[in-house]
Amino acid sequence: MEITIIQLFNGVSMGSILLLIALGLAITFGLMNVINMAHGELIMIGAYATYITQNLFIDYMPASMFNWYFVLSIPVSFLVAFVIGWLLEAGLIRFLYGRPLDSLLATWGIALMLQQLARTIFGAPNVAVKSPTWLDGGYRLMDGVVLPYKRLFIIGLVIVTLVAMFLYIYRSHAGRRMRAVMQNRDMAACLGISTRRVDAMTFAIGSGVAGIAGCALTLMGPIGPSLGTYYIVDAFMVVVLGGVGKLLGTIVGAFGIGVTGTMFEFWTNASLGKVLVFLCIVAFLQWKPKGLVAMKTRSLD
Repeated sequence: MEITIIQLFNGVSMGSILLLIALGLAITFGLMNVINMAHGELIMIGAYATYITQNLFIDYMPASMFNWYFVLSIPVSFLVAFVIGWLLEAGLIRFLYGRPLDSLLATWGIALMLQQLARTIFGAPNVAVKSPTWLDGGYRLMDGVVLPYKRLFIIGLVIVTLVAMFLYIYRSHAGRRMRAVMQNRDMAACLGISTRRVDAMTFAIGSGVAGIAGCALTLMGPIGPSLGTYYIVDAFMVVVLGGVGKLLGTIVGAFGIGVTGTMFEFWTNASLGKVLVFLCIVAFLQWKPKGLVAMKTRSLD
């Protein structure tokens, strides 16, 4: 029983991390149909924003205030990645809509530039972000089962972010305009919606969510310039498996990959477990090429 509970919790925890990483990509790739290979570097930017916030608290704030730096670093990471995403969309992405291969190559080049910029500013070695003391330890569920507070905090952060994204996409006027543009751009423009402004805001929000993911990843271990490259493939797998453009599909895909991947790794090993998960995804997409939840659109095929 203890082993089953621990493995299930590990699967949910891994699924929550994948969901937080893939949420931003679900917007930029799923809704905007832009293959953003720099998504991992936006995650890296959020992680370094957390690192800078930590250092500012150490240098300029009383020691008693240090435990609060991580709470502040969450909106800081979002805002920094939001601004960089907005600049990236305004300076490059806006010229590449409808050209997926060009956007792939261009954002891949941007990713390499951002990695090199991070190495120039912070150095090539990884840096450590110290978690606040209130995240040390874990919750003792029963004998032999301790749930780490860091993983529980990440799950809670994912829930809050997911609720905020749902309210924005499906319950706000800006979200309705965004969905209208993604479903039928020409008709939305005829009805007076500024598609240019919607594109910029949508890409920036997706980048901001990637920044929050980077902030959360600092709790898992050291960070470095190549942090995002470890997760970009998993993020694309989550979005494609769940169904392009559907928030529900992204949720199911993330937790499905997290739980099955943890189980496969427990039965075999880490490398073989990832291979088995990938084979399962390929087999499933042969059966349902549009993913778990297909997006409904008013545009003609």
